[in-house]
Amino acid sequence: MKLHTLTPAKGSVKNQKKRIGRGQGSGKGGTSTKGHKGAQSRSGYSQKRGFEGGQMPLQRRIPKFGFTNINRVEYRAINLDILQKLSEDKKLTAIDPAALYTHGFCSKNELVKILGRGEVKGKLEVKAHAFSASAKNAIEAKGGSTTVVKHN
Repeated sequence: MKLHTLTPAKGSVKNQKKRIGRGQGSGKGGTSTKGHKGAQSRSGYSQKRGFEGGQMPLQRRIPKFGFTNINRVEYRAINLDILQKLSEDKKLTAIDPAALYTHGFCSKNELVKILGRGEVKGKLEVKAHAFSASAKNAIEAKGGSTTVVKHN
């Protein structure tokens, strides 16, 4: 005997759907198995997400803290080692957000910030929405140029 071969005895399981609200003789008439009164017996009732029967729900019991800065600007961080690899693999001397997008390093509407991990071996012309100080110095030390592109 194996677990995946076990089945209930023949005739012990009914596959019939309960016919609710079809008169007293069915045994499921009257209140149609919904009990007496209350929201759950009414038509159109749907339980709100997180509802705990009137008890204060978990998401309201847990204390809140911190805040979200509405002026925060999020950048996609791209390091110098990625720029170097991209310039070697694709033979690029000018890198801008459009080039990074076409090669799959950022999405179309993301803002790009160049960070200083790694090193640049050749002269690169880099355009981005922001640069870290170390990245800017490293690019310009090799004779390259950094241009800040305005974003909306």
